[in-house]
Amino acid sequence: MELFFDPGFNGNGILSENESKHCVNVLRHKTGDTITVSDGKGYYYTCTIINAHHKRCELKLVEKKHFKAPDFKLHLAVVPTKSIDRFEWLIEKAMELGITELTPLLSHHSERKKIRTDRIERVVVAAMKQSLKAYMPIINELTPFDRFLKQNKCDDNFIAHCYDTDKKPLKIAYQAGQDCTLCIGPEGDFSEKEVYDAIQLGYHPVSLGTSRLRTETAGVVACHTIHLLNE
Repeated sequence: MELFFDPGFNGNGILSENESKHCVNVLRHKTGDTITVSDGKGYYYTCTIINAHHKRCELKLVEKKHFKAPDFKLHLAVVPTKSIDRFEWLIEKAMELGITELTPLLSHHSERKKIRTDRIERVVVAAMKQSLKAYMPIINELTPFDRFLKQNKCDDNFIAHCYDTDKKPLKIAYQAGQDCTLCIGPEGDFSEKEVYDAIQLGYHPVSLGTSRLRTETAGVVACHTIHLLNE
């Protein structure tokens, strides 16, 4: 099934210009074809094309379907990798697994100091459509780690790090059904002070196994672990 995304769509009406172009010019849909549109808020709209215009594709509602929101919220807070391709790969896979919020972090060992949120949003939307998700996650701006620690509010907060200190495996530390935040550091890891500050604010230090993982691998492993525990 092909899925189109338009956050302002509510049934009968005009598909957004970008999605109209993709629908008519790229996928070659014609008047009379049936397509499905997601608003990213839990609704699928099955519609018939009544005017296949490449800028203003007009649709008529056939069926509206609501999908229940996930039983838990998963907030991935991760320091972007130096390679934007690797970071975008992580975002794509995290979206496929199912995250509800994403925050890029700026930490002491960050190799990438700037990031384009609009570019990240495009990656998330593409992954959302490909994986047929009904909900669009919240995407936050690049945030300094110390500020994030003070602002973030969640049931369970975890910080994964590689220092030789007391920490539990994530699969043991996390309780299924709880909303959680996962903090994943850069290639050089969070600084010892950052880990200390997080723990002082109630974050649980966790490990993701015995192997030393790249940032993007750690992010995928952490998200997958949470989802497996909630199945």
